[in-house]
Amino acid sequence: MKVIVVGAGVVGTMHAWHAVDRGHEVVHIEREAEARGASLRNFGQIWVSGRAGGEELDTALRARELWEGIGARVPELGFRANGSLTPVRNDLELAVAEAALARPDAAARGYKLLTADEARAINPALRGDFNAALWCERDAAVEPRTAQLALRQALLATGKYTFLPNREVRDVIGARGNGYSAVRDDHGDVHTGDAVVLCTGAWLSGLVREIAGEVPVRRVRLQMMQTDPLGEALTTSVADADSFRYYPAYKSPALDALNAAQAQETIAADHKMQLLMVQRRDGGLTIGDTHEYEHPFAFDTLEDPYEHLTRVVESFLGRPLPKVRRRWAGVYAQCTDTSRVVHRQQVRDGVWLVTGPGGRGMTCSPAIAETTANELGW
Repeated sequence: MKVIVVGAGVVGTMHAWHAVDRGHEVVHIEREAEARGASLRNFGQIWVSGRAGGEELDTALRARELWEGIGARVPELGFRANGSLTPVRNDLELAVAEAALARPDAAARGYKLLTADEARAINPALRGDFNAALWCERDAAVEPRTAQLALRQALLATGKYTFLPNREVRDVIGARGNGYSAVRDDHGDVHTGDAVVLCTGAWLSGLVREIAGEVPVRRVRLQMMQTDPLGEALTTSVADADSFRYYPAYKSPALDALNAAQAQETIAADHKMQLLMVQRRDGGLTIGDTHEYEHPFAFDTLEDPYEHLTRVVESFLGRPLPKVRRRWAGVYAQCTDTSRVVHRQQVRDGVWLVTGPGGRGMTCSPAIAETTANELGW
């Protein structure tokens, strides 16, 4: 079988990985020299802790298993089973963590409530003031800016993979009665295969609209930043209690009580913020993030959210944040029904569109692609 994959972000790359891993030939087409969208502009987290129970958690846990296996085969991914800590500072936040521990799927996530001293034993860099922390053993991380490059090098070494950058697909030809599917790129070249998978991320206009119409997917904008090296190990990912308000796993009467009695800081509420923080292999910290849902998106980044994040991080670290090296904005595609893990649609005979995982893309992409491969009989 020959598979044409359009889009070289993490979702497209994982589709290529599963196809090659099952013995098929892949032609992988990317409209830029390298993918430059949400697949690079994220934390690199394999984030199990906050996922909704049911299909979303099952997908995340399967993806976590797949990431670990792929990481063993491709060490350059930088896979590390670092877990995460969410420090809490008062009884209201503690009650939300305790409610999470009472979930029937808490053990599958690796939840454990730690005292402040126990949390610092796991992550000594957390010298700031907090009372306890929710530990999630199943969380992990990879290096987002280089993951696709590392996977591609491994794919190229198989001899079954061809990467075609700087080519924008302009037309898709469904199989109909001819037994094959094809795409035509803006060089005028036609690429023929047994199946076409469009993994176009937040690019939902142009060709996607022509062949799929208006899909139930929205675009979400975020702001993030990265620092110089911390100078010591941040041994876990770190979240703050605002993540309880954002992730569905934490919905409970305790969260309702927290929201009623303890308002989110104005700047955080206005920008729908939470703190997530991961250390990169060079020692720098990736820190975020904001969420913007209403179009048109701003074209600039705002300083107030960065100042808020800096204050929160410094309160956990008990020390000044290293110099910020870079700031950026990104846009990802999210199903408008946020309970759906991904939008997978057959748009023509032999042609499928896979998009809309939202902030779950880096986490869930190996399992999303595996499901596509299974459903298509690869």
